[in-house]
Amino acid sequence: MKRSVLITGGAGFIGQHLARELLSLGHYIRIYDNFNPQVHQTKSIAADLINKVDLIEGDINDSDLLYKSLDGINSVVHLAAETGTGQSMYEIETYFKTNVQGSANLVNLMQKKVIEGIYFDSFAVASSRSVYGEGLYECRNHGPQQPSQRGNTSFDPLCVFCHEPMHHLPTKETSQLIPLSIYGLTKKMQEELVVFFGNNQKINTFALRLQNVYGEGQSLVNPYTGILAIFSNLAKDNKTIEVYEDGKESRDFIYVKDVVQAFIQAISYEGKFYGALNVGSGHSTSVIDVAEQIKQYFKSKSNIEITGRYRLGDIRHNKADLEYTKKILNFSPKEEFKNGLSKFLLWASSEKIKQNNSYSETVKELESYNLIKTLEINE
Repeated sequence: MKRSVLITGGAGFIGQHLARELLSLGHYIRIYDNFNPQVHQTKSIAADLINKVDLIEGDINDSDLLYKSLDGINSVVHLAAETGTGQSMYEIETYFKTNVQGSANLVNLMQKKVIEGIYFDSFAVASSRSVYGEGLYECRNHGPQQPSQRGNTSFDPLCVFCHEPMHHLPTKETSQLIPLSIYGLTKKMQEELVVFFGNNQKINTFALRLQNVYGEGQSLVNPYTGILAIFSNLAKDNKTIEVYEDGKESRDFIYVKDVVQAFIQAISYEGKFYGALNVGSGHSTSVIDVAEQIKQYFKSKSNIEITGRYRLGDIRHNKADLEYTKKILNFSPKEEFKNGLSKFLLWASSEKIKQNNSYSETVKELESYNLIKTLEINE
């Protein structure tokens, strides 16, 4: 089935990869994006997409323009969002305005179209692993638990009964949603709104809880998101790479082309579905390992400094349980992190970056809001 697809935030990292793949499958693509300068160096899309997609520059809260962008559309992929975990802790109004109010505006306009007799066959939103907070852990003595905010005496979440560090487990979609950042809170509200609407209108609706997405084309100028981009920029310049906590914190890195396939399988789903699915690799990699691989790739003289500091809103570990996603979408990620990282670094090494804000400046900004702490260890 050929679709007419609206991608909000479609000029971004994931959006352009998705548009490119959908075009290759013969679908009509309309991109709606505000070209936020924090993410975009220019107000343009990749050369191979120009004249192949219908591009509309506009804000997600511009009701009139967004309403017109829905004309002739039968599938919507909602990617437009503010995405920096640390930044969200002090740019609270901005994050709610874009992620929550913007999503409410989109849903309200889609509902108007439905009342007018327009049929949408699929709706997918980029949710986030941040909705879980710390996710699922296990104490060897007291079994599985889902901790909330970590204390300031241990990097690892502690068992509520014996106060011993716990081992992290793959997090299932049935786990509690306990976001620890404003960003996570807005994504929780966003996905619940979208799924509620889809269920009410019987539109196939997927909230894809993306883990740490990386790959060619991701923003190298946005200092608030993406440790791969941050570490790469520092390594290329032989600057000190600061690693928070003890470096053993880990993330589930998922290659962008695997994410694209998850979105395509979601909007093409032929059954009935209204809910959330994890999209990740199902594996975790420590941050110190990432820093060392990047330093080695660039043959950098950077010093890797384990700082012992941590950011409020950050989590210790994350790893997605993919069993449900495989069952519903038959989704299995293809790219191993080592290979995907090499592809990303090859691309990043050739990019000329016009910095709009340095990483050191963002650290100072976080410090000014008292959002960076140092672990208090009782001797």
